[in-house]
Amino acid sequence: MATPEFPARPADRRRAVLQEPPLSYRFTRADGVALAFYAGALMLLSLTPAALAVTALVPDPVTASYAVNFTFYLIAGILAFTAARAYVVRETRILATRPWLTLSVIPLAVIAMLVATMVLVLFTGPPQTAVNQEAAQGLLVSMSPWVIVPLFVVLAPFVEEYIFRHLLIGKLSRRWNLWVCCLLSLLLFSGIHVVQETEFSLAVLTPYLAMGAVLVGVYVWAGNNFMLSYAVHAAKNLLAVVITYAVPVELLQQ
Repeated sequence: MATPEFPARPADRRRAVLQEPPLSYRFTRADGVALAFYAGALMLLSLTPAALAVTALVPDPVTASYAVNFTFYLIAGILAFTAARAYVVRETRILATRPWLTLSVIPLAVIAMLVATMVLVLFTGPPQTAVNQEAAQGLLVSMSPWVIVPLFVVLAPFVEEYIFRHLLIGKLSRRWNLWVCCLLSLLLFSGIHVVQETEFSLAVLTPYLAMGAVLVGVYVWAGNNFMLSYAVHAAKNLLAVVITYAVPVELLQQ
């Protein structure tokens, strides 16, 4: 009988994956292209009402806004996957060697986000809805989940975990102190979601600080596995989508 190419037992599979030659955590040209597009396009979209230009082709402003966001994250996602595909394959294989641990960490991390948010609220007061969050909720209540899920659950979390965890912690920590990179990741991740605020307050930042802190913790705990933090991020966004479609609009607006 021929020997299987990949060990059958989970422990053997994990050992085989971990014994493979480690991947280099140096910044590559592909990383630079992905990061430059993300930062440049995000700055452009923040400073100019790009959705207004799209309304020339798509009269409905909500559909135009979705088209702009989907196009941005689709291009950024393709660039991110191209740059990190080797890490995606390896890290997914590592998670697959311990499926029950992976599947238990994801909901626990989402719960940790909710608890962390409640704890921060005790110090900052009731959280305020950011402009970015209001725009996202506007899309959620106006469009079908069949088009919302690919954007909010698949594309956006992958791009953000690639940028804020894989690059800013995994690769940047080869040059800077790990905890400095973690703090930078947390602050930039939180700040990017409130960049359009005209009147900034800590209460607006609270949900993103809690979410970012848990994602950083999961990423570092998993040995810089951004596919696990991506799964947690996607699960959190999926929960928000499910709640939005399950709860009547009148209650959400109260």
